[in-house]
Amino acid sequence: MSALDLHDEFRPSAALRNPHLQSLLASIKLRQPLVMRKAADLLATSEEVILDCGDGVRLMGEYTAAAAGRPRGLAVLIHGWEGSSGSLYILSSAARLHAAGYDIFRLNLRDHGGTHHLNPELFHSCRLDETVAAVQAIAERWPGRRLFLAGFSLGGNFALRIARRAPAAGLSLEQVVAVCPVLDPGRTMAQLEQGWVGYRMYFLRKWRRSLLIKQACFPELYDFGNLRELPTLTATTEYFVRRYTEFPDAETYLNGYSITGGALAGLEVPSRIITAVDDPVIPSRDLSRLARSDALELLVTPAGGHCGFVADWRLESWVDSAILAAMDTGR
Repeated sequence: MSALDLHDEFRPSAALRNPHLQSLLASIKLRQPLVMRKAADLLATSEEVILDCGDGVRLMGEYTAAAAGRPRGLAVLIHGWEGSSGSLYILSSAARLHAAGYDIFRLNLRDHGGTHHLNPELFHSCRLDETVAAVQAIAERWPGRRLFLAGFSLGGNFALRIARRAPAAGLSLEQVVAVCPVLDPGRTMAQLEQGWVGYRMYFLRKWRRSLLIKQACFPELYDFGNLRELPTLTATTEYFVRRYTEFPDAETYLNGYSITGGALAGLEVPSRIITAVDDPVIPSRDLSRLARSDALELLVTPAGGHCGFVADWRLESWVDSAILAAMDTGR
């Protein structure tokens, strides 16, 4: 396994090679009509489900059964930070898998997708136990199906940590796919702070909005009236961690969900990371810091941006096909 082994399956035209353009096109509103048209059958039969994750924790998602016949498997999809089960990249991938005969469960992480009211405590990225429990609850509710897991960005990070935990949790996963997963959160934070200001402002704006929604749901617990005094992601994270988590500081918290070093050592579930060298959010050099494992495969492309992989000006997604191919391989 080497981060230097590049694959050329994704070959966009020269005009689409800009990593920022790729990152924006995946979720741009211009792509919405295409995705919604392809996801029409998926959305028409989706069922909202509240999952009991133990200790009073509830997470919500949407389940869609395969259209006809025995499903090829049940694919659980996890969005990125401040995304949701309704994010365009989730719907695009879900629609492709559903059309290929998979049952789909689009899971919302805590405080995402309008679920702030379900739990009084705030979301943070080290809440792995409840996410593992959510996948267990899904497997128990729809037994007898081959279980697959895919995640994007932070969702990809969760997916790989769930894969590492799966055997001990009694979870039988056929294949895990992580698209542009967060590898080292501290380095990702630095990349966001030092890179193009558009990414930093995007996440700050969405995070602040999410916290204010949480405050509205639990006004007796939270007062985020001073958020504007915290101008950076780093400052906001430090403030949030010290006041609302069990971690003493931001560095300890960020290290808590890093998957570099030995975090994935002993991985048994077949897992595939799909990412791009030119990802402007996740430094690709950190791929070399992943624990080596026969179960972990890297598919690293020269271009693609962050969760982009838009193949052409019709705004078709290459990564949807790559996820389907990985899951079919795992069957």
